[in-house]
Amino acid sequence: MSDPLNAPESAPSVNDAEASVQAVRDAHQKLRSEIAKVVVGQEKVVDELLMAMFCGGHALVVGVPGLAKTLLISTIAKSVSLGFSRIQFTPDLMPSDITGTEVIEEDRTTGSRELRFVKGPIFANVILADEINRTPPKTQAALLEAMQEHQVTAGGMQHKLPEPFFVLATQNPIEQEGTYPLPEAQLDRFMFNITIGYPKEEEEMEIIRRTTSTAQAEPEPVIDAETVRKVQELVRACPAPDHVVRYALRLVRATRIREHTPENPKPQIVQEYLAWGAGPRASQYLTLAAKARAVLRGSFHATPEDVRAIAKPVLRHRIICNFNAEADGVTTDDVIDRLLEETPVDGSNPTERRQMESVTR
Repeated sequence: MSDPLNAPESAPSVNDAEASVQAVRDAHQKLRSEIAKVVVGQEKVVDELLMAMFCGGHALVVGVPGLAKTLLISTIAKSVSLGFSRIQFTPDLMPSDITGTEVIEEDRTTGSRELRFVKGPIFANVILADEINRTPPKTQAALLEAMQEHQVTAGGMQHKLPEPFFVLATQNPIEQEGTYPLPEAQLDRFMFNITIGYPKEEEEMEIIRRTTSTAQAEPEPVIDAETVRKVQELVRACPAPDHVVRYALRLVRATRIREHTPENPKPQIVQEYLAWGAGPRASQYLTLAAKARAVLRGSFHATPEDVRAIAKPVLRHRIICNFNAEADGVTTDDVIDRLLEETPVDGSNPTERRQMESVTR
């Protein structure tokens, strides 16, 4: 039987698309099972990381120490059979420590010398940027070109990074002394901002059992780099009807307080608590992530519910609260919750409403 994900590249027919989506859904379930051998709980975090990966995006994982952020990312890399590299960010880390450097190499037979580029740890498929906010902006910026262009420039030469390429960074939200907050331009390049919470009581009990015994589980590779690329193509081929795209657009534009006019009023919580709204990348990533979620749940078209489900990880690092929000204890997640309540799914355009009804039927 042929593998639907390895069919010839062309516009998928309905039957081919359905077979491919089912293959992705099966692979997704196997991935979750393999990851669960090592990581207890955190199903939502795992799904969001896999969605970012299948969209070809990067993710910032925020959580207090001891919540298995590093273990989770390394386990995903092993389950997907990708090259993995961990970079521990420290205040004395230099850009060349990440990207690589040129060294002078002597040919012993001729005595001639030439420059040779020695690749740094960033030349891998999955990069774990551990505690990314612990290094100065100069070194943080070394990731910008890699994240956006998937290449590294050294000595005027461009060196392509292996594909697929993902940066999964971790950050500790508690201890901020001696840290360097990520600039907005770099934050915006992360598709998702994923928060990890404390485990439930029974999950923590299982964690204690596993980590205090001699048994050590190892995940088995489920898919390879080529399959990941095929899934990325399938996600982009997944249709997103106009009413879904417009709903994502309405959510994003509602955050922009500077676009507030009497004819286009913003929700009260936005007017009171936001200093800056989300940019165009938010609309793009909301739509793309909605497609990925649709494929992972076994469907080949995105819905407004898919947009709602991934609104927080896409928007929470792209909107900036003002002093009033800090004083009143209002977070970006609170603002997003209110936006989801107050932003209509169908809008006021009758054409969009008819499109939504036809897709639902």
